[in-house]
Amino acid sequence: MGRDVDERKKRAALRKLRKAAELAEQGKGPPLSDWEREFLEEVEERIEKYGSAFADPMKGDEGEALSALQQVKLKEIDKKARGKARKGFSQKSASGKKSQKGSLAKRAPPRVRQIDDDIEDDVAAEAEEAPPSPAPAPRGKPVLKAVPKSESSDPAPDAYKDQAPKSRPAGRPVFRVIDGGKDGA
Repeated sequence: MGRDVDERKKRAALRKLRKAAELAEQGKGPPLSDWEREFLEEVEERIEKYGSAFADPMKGDEGEALSALQQVKLKEIDKKARGKARKGFSQKSASGKKSQKGSLAKRAPPRVRQIDDDIEDDVAAEAEEAPPSPAPAPRGKPVLKAVPKSESSDPAPDAYKDQAPKSRPAGRPVFRVIDGGKDGA
């Protein structure tokens, strides 16, 4: 019992599978592994029999013949069959230098100023000129102290008037009905 898959997508998936297998037979790239050949054969068989190569709807779109991961693997096999094998991470050569294939290796090295070069000369000159400074006072536990009031820190005369809050009426609040609500239209 297959799923309803668009016939055009089904034919396109079969065409891609057959094309990858045909290119691999021509030998333009490295030969496919046993697993990759089995993958192509089994996926083609499932598409012809069921209309789709996967059953779990969480693994791909509903109208697709291949799951998302199957599409990725098919692209990898197709590139390998065409002789355009995927590039992995570059590794250091035996001499310890990186290969010059990566895009970052083509760039010129960044211009960096060595800060230590400038400072060493300046520090030595200052040490000769400056008298020795007194040792810093030992620090103890921090203590809070009151700061004497100055005239500049006094607030404006009207800034903090003592105002008594307005009194509320004693007792329970009164419930009032206002005309013109929902029912009063």
